[in-house]
Amino acid sequence: MTENKKFSSKGAARTHAWDRLKNEKLARFPFPPHGRIPNYKGAEIAAASLFEHEPWKSARQIKVNPDSPQSHVRREALTRGIIVYVPTPRLRGGFWKLDPAHIPPDKFREASTMKSMGPWAEAVPLKGMPQLDAIVTGCAAVTSAGKRCGKGEGYSDIEFAILRELGHAPVPVATTVHDVQVVGDFPTEDNDLPLSLIVTPTRALKVASPPSPPDRIHWDKLSDKDLEDMPILKELKAIT
Repeated sequence: MTENKKFSSKGAARTHAWDRLKNEKLARFPFPPHGRIPNYKGAEIAAASLFEHEPWKSARQIKVNPDSPQSHVRREALTRGIIVYVPTPRLRGGFWKLDPAHIPPDKFREASTMKSMGPWAEAVPLKGMPQLDAIVTGCAAVTSAGKRCGKGEGYSDIEFAILRELGHAPVPVATTVHDVQVVGDFPTEDNDLPLSLIVTPTRALKVASPPSPPDRIHWDKLSDKDLEDMPILKELKAIT
């Protein structure tokens, strides 16, 4: 059941979810769940359930975050013949492409895990990024109204905004989380990525009216260090 507790900040909401995962022994490696997109028991069940819903069910190419709980989403997608685009951690190297047509089926597990993905991943230049059918993002905490917060660094928001800057149409965004990560409410900002679907190991929450998605990069919210740490943003400025 969705928790009704409301929080005054995204930080408070994510800490609450991390604490519950740890204290109720619902977290999986890597430990602790704090400070990351947390892995959790039942992540593989949520991943399989995700693909029962459109447009993920009939998608041909999707973007999936690189974090541990979504490794099951990446593997499930490859098994279904879906091309998967994965942002490199902290966007230091842009995007990688996993094409199941070029990966032996017995290597799908290896290709879906960040530490062993390299041999099967193809670097994709920004201009080579196609219009996606759907997106899957990781979350620390979410609400049934489609609000999300990640680990606090904004990468999913930036990734979505990059695609908008490239002229891509917005697409639905889903997440897979544990039930205890679903909370009542927390405040968001206008550059935050909204959710259309939330899938847990026990249920799927469809968001009837998600918040408006970002339509551009909010350059004023990025520091010089952000631009240095994410060269892809300098590349984006040069081609847009």
